[in-house]
Formats: sequence, structure tokens, C-alpha cells
Amino acid sequence: MAAPSVSVRALHLLQVPEHAELAWILGCLTSMPRLQHFPQWKVKNASQMNEGTVGLFTYPVLQAADILLYKSTHVPVGEDQVLHLELTQDTARRFNKKYGELFPVPTAILTESKKIKSLRDPTSKMSKSDPQKFATVNITDSPEEIMLKFRKAVTDFTSEVTYDPAHRPGVSNLVAIHSAITGLSTEEVVRQSTGLDTAHYKAVVAEAVTEKLAPIRSEFVRLKEDRSYLEKVLWTGAEKAKELAAPVYSEIKRLVGLH
Repeated sequence: MAAPSVSVRALHLLQVPEHAELAWILGCLTSMPRLQHFPQWKVKNASQMNEGTVGLFTYPVLQAADILLYKSTHVPVGEDQVLHLELTQDTARRFNKKYGELFPVPTAILTESKKIKSLRDPTSKMSKSDPQKFATVNITDSPEEIMLKFRKAVTDFTSEVTYDPAHRPGVSNLVAIHSAITGLSTEEVVRQSTGLDTAHYKAVVAEAVTEKLAPIRSEFVRLKEDRSYLEKVLWTGAEKAKELAAPVYSEIKRLVGLH
């Protein structure tokens, strides 16, 4: 499921500018061919007829800065973020070799969560930036919106519910979502769905997703109405981040000769 589009990182760049400043330094150690291989860049750039932005192109470097600025040793990531962490690891090694040992080389902690695919294109990852409004389920969607999106989910012409990602990606994506939401294995989900055709199964998955997201959506709505509390949390977090980031960045500037 996609999270609401709240630009927390943008706030950190304003309140903790060390992120952006370190990203520039690390960018000087990163080659363009390396960044051109990132799938997010290739897909987005192709969709915009080779007019992808510089911000998108260098975004992996900013992610590396976010991690290294706090001397992180372990980073939980999904499989689609492994390339990003590998860039971070290589960047840490390159910096340490050129300027002296400073950054730990972070280790990936791979999460067990399944990669959720788009409801409209089950060969692609579900993304909140997908221009197709029926492709992504947002945690703030109403029950009616969730039901409509699953009703329009791409499947195939076989009505039986099975899990076969290679040959039936659409139905298998629904099973994967159902499994992730309920905590059941894909085998258990398929067994429980015996006798259902895909049209009825879509409704079952939509109801399970709606039930799971309901308390989250309710809390999101409640917090959104308490602007003063949210601002306090953001500023408190920024102050703590600044306290941690400032001395590390000061050492970085000394090592690279910016002091």
C-alpha cells in the first residue's frame, strides 16, 4: 500500500540542511553512469521523453547522505531498495578511502514484506507516483475507493483463484496482497478461496484491505486535524536530527577541506 504523499524529507532539507550539503559532497564521488542504471530513473525518464529532472537523477545520492550522515550501521530495506543501499555502501568505502575512515559501511536488513504490484499493471511495482489513479491503494482511500480500485484490478480470463506469478500475475498480485494483509501464507489464501471466481475474490480482498486500513485511516484523519501537534512533532524531530547531524557534518567538512 502506498503512504500519503507527505514531503518529510523536504522539511528535513530545510530544517537540517546538512542532508543536502552532504549530498552535494557525495555527488562529487558518484559517477553519472552509476546513477543512470537505477530503475526509477530509467522508467521515469523514459515516460517523460528523456526530460527527467536532476533532482530525480541524484535522488539516490541524497538517500545515501540521509543514511551516512547518522553513521548508520544497519538499514531495513525492501528488495526494491537494495540497489540504493549498495550505492550507499560503495559511497562510504570511496569516501573512507579518499578522506580517511569515518563512515561505517551499513548492512542491509531485508524486510520480509512482499513487493506489492500495481493493480493496473501487475508486472510493475505499486507506486504512489503512478499516474493511473486505479493502480495504487492509498492508506487514506475511502472504503468505496478501495472497492472500486480492486474491482478494476487487472486479472485474466480464468476465473479460478491460483497463485502463479509467472503465468497469472494479476490474480497472483491479489493473492499476495491478501496474504500480506491477513498474515496468511499464499497457499492458505488460495485454499480458503476455493470455489470463488476472480470477480468475487476481488471483493474479498478489497474488504480485507479496507478492514486493515480503517483504524490507520481514522488515526490519520484525526492527526491531520491537529496541526499544532504535527508541527511540534516535526520540529522536535528536526531538532534531534540537527543535534546528531551537525557534529558529523562538521567532521566531514574538516576531512574534505571545507573548514
